[in-house]
Amino acid sequence: MKGYIEERAVDIANYIIDFNATVRQTAKQFGISKSTVHKDVTERLVQINPTLASKARIVLDLNKSERHIRGGLATKEKYLHKQQCNTRY
Repeated sequence: MKGYIEERAVDIANYIIDFNATVRQTAKQFGISKSTVHKDVTERLVQINPTLASKARIVLDLNKSERHIRGGLATKEKYLHKQQCNTRY
């Protein structure tokens, strides 16, 4: 069991780095929870492969710093879509 978790942590980190993925995207891809992704990268991976952990952490920190922008864009899209639907009828 422990070997599987270590392997998963490495796979998760590689996915995050390769695809510049967010925690949510990664969790969906691997079929696990966001908290598991976070724990694998921030706690488990540091003990397994510190270099890989720091690279993944850079991507996660960048995504975290940009999340308010993505949220604003998503809200804007939502209301633009609603407006377009209302003008059709």
